[in-house]
Amino acid sequence: MSRLVVVSNRVPNPAAGRTRAGGLAVALEQALKKNGGVWLGWSGDSIAEPTETPRITEVGNVAHAHLDLTPDEVQEYYNGFSNRVLWPLMHTRLDLTEFARSELAAYHGVNRRFARAIARLLADDDLVWIHDYHMIPLASELRRLGVKNRIGYFHHIPWPAPDILTALPRHDDLVKSLLDYDLVGLQTEADADNLYAYLTREYGLRSNGRGVVGFADRSTRIAHFPIGIETKTFATRARRAAKASFVQEITDSLHGRKLIIGVDRLDYSKGVPERMAAFEKLLELDPELVNKVTYLQITPRSRSEVPEYADIERTAQETAGRVNGRFGEANWTPIRYVNRAYGRTALAGLYRAADVGLVTPFRDGMNLVAKEYVAAQDPEDPGVLVLSRFAGAAAELEGSVLINPYDCEGVARAIAKALAMPRDERIARWRTNWQPLVDNSIEVWADGFLTALEDTRATFASRLLGFMKSSDQRFGEARPR
Repeated sequence: MSRLVVVSNRVPNPAAGRTRAGGLAVALEQALKKNGGVWLGWSGDSIAEPTETPRITEVGNVAHAHLDLTPDEVQEYYNGFSNRVLWPLMHTRLDLTEFARSELAAYHGVNRRFARAIARLLADDDLVWIHDYHMIPLASELRRLGVKNRIGYFHHIPWPAPDILTALPRHDDLVKSLLDYDLVGLQTEADADNLYAYLTREYGLRSNGRGVVGFADRSTRIAHFPIGIETKTFATRARRAAKASFVQEITDSLHGRKLIIGVDRLDYSKGVPERMAAFEKLLELDPELVNKVTYLQITPRSRSEVPEYADIERTAQETAGRVNGRFGEANWTPIRYVNRAYGRTALAGLYRAADVGLVTPFRDGMNLVAKEYVAAQDPEDPGVLVLSRFAGAAAELEGSVLINPYDCEGVARAIAKALAMPRDERIARWRTNWQPLVDNSIEVWADGFLTALEDTRATFASRLLGFMKSSDQRFGEARPR
């Protein structure tokens, strides 16, 4: 395989010695070490006059390249267009989408600067793998600079239905830029279908096979690659962590009560206050559970500069306070609500200790917490995953208790079912969930995407050759329907 160049909004800094947040960073670094290459992205720092040349830290055959942003770029590119336009739009929250042309201009400006930095580092045969919604136009900027390398894009969050996407001003320009990639990967088949439907239905682009579209002399393959976790490694981590003093202290403090756990970044898409309200409804419907079960919600703060995130934090705190005030006793706090991050080892031990994993987003690209909870369980006495049907993981984890997060009483009854589930059924459901995690680990995901990217030009372009000659329709010449 060719040398690999990875691009993402943020890049780990090996010089800082920080612990990796999750399996994605591990998988990308494994792919980079296997092939040699560069990982480029924002440093996380903002300075008045950033240089065009990235700071590079080399570790073995992998170079970590960091670019700084200006304070205005952080506000307009990152907090603005990326997280107040694209993030809510992709999660079908049109009510929270706030479009400003100045932020769109900053978004494209940062992508142009990233493209110039990447172009200087590329060799002719490098594979370029770009990640997530912050970088959608990056391939177009690279093509303008004359880059002819194979370029793939992976979209980690949901892709909305065409009628949602068309609410975005200049949506056609955004989607047009995806056609400068050789391969566009999404989390689920439904996400891939949404993008494919937009291209073929909204703009009438033709295809000679499901998932491959083309115009002029280019073709783009659209496919789903559900991301996994480092399954067996995480299971081993959880087994060992269950004996750690921190986890033992938590379990001892329960005094025999059952434990429900939720772990989410503080975000309105995760449904944390609504989940707390469902737990409140559970205690209403089944008073015998009062003082018999504890709900631990770990929710680190994020994107605090964005007003909507301050609002969701306040709502979550108020909901937890209401439930604890209503049902709590001197020796029992129904909801333990914690606004701090824990390391993956500590979380693995807590997942294993929990009788129920509660994952109830309104919309999620995949949700790796759901997969980590399953991987962490004791195969002989596993807990039960209660999972939103609107999380991408629901397509794989069929042994979960699936719920509609908009149905408060339905979620409450699902939690009750999970708490009362007999051991034989818990084991059967866990086995159903475990196998997809083994079959589609994070390593399999990375290898599958990169192999598909390697194959794009030889396989898909040749298949489209006849179609291209007979139809030279360009994106944008067809009018929206």
